[in-house]
Amino acid sequence: MTQFISYVIPVMVLLILVSGVFRKVKCFDSFIVGAKEGATTIVKLLPSLVGLIVAISVFRASGALDILVSFLHPVTSFLGLDDALVPFLIMRPVSGSGSLALLADIFKTYGADSKAGMIASVMMGSTETILYTLTVYTQNTRIRKTPNVLTAALVASFVSAFYAGVFISLIFGI
Repeated sequence: MTQFISYVIPVMVLLILVSGVFRKVKCFDSFIVGAKEGATTIVKLLPSLVGLIVAISVFRASGALDILVSFLHPVTSFLGLDDALVPFLIMRPVSGSGSLALLADIFKTYGADSKAGMIASVMMGSTETILYTLTVYTQNTRIRKTPNVLTAALVASFVSAFYAGVFISLIFGI
């Protein structure tokens, strides 16, 4: 199986080149045009991404995340979520790398097989970095009216988190 996987990318490249030759497409020129468009997209997205990363860093370093966790404690305890999951739940829609770091902290503190570890794992796999995704898509498509999309995405993310806890409790009896 490992040997098969090592041939997948070269075979895909070969199929693309053969397809291009049969369709009489200048493959290298098309590649250059695509690379140029990709570089232009990166230049357009960079300011938004840098701003998002700085905002996340300031939010965590200022202690605002800890204040928000303590403020949300009554709600999360009512929903049956551990306090350890609150920073992860807040960070997941904002930052993939930040939520991955928090996931590693949950694993280190509580263990990967703990209820908090399992719920965080399901949340990591079933939710999206919404603000990053919206930033990328709206910058690329020039869509400016996103409140309904953002609201729907955040609601879906929090519903997913709630059901992650429900299903982990049902499946593992924790």
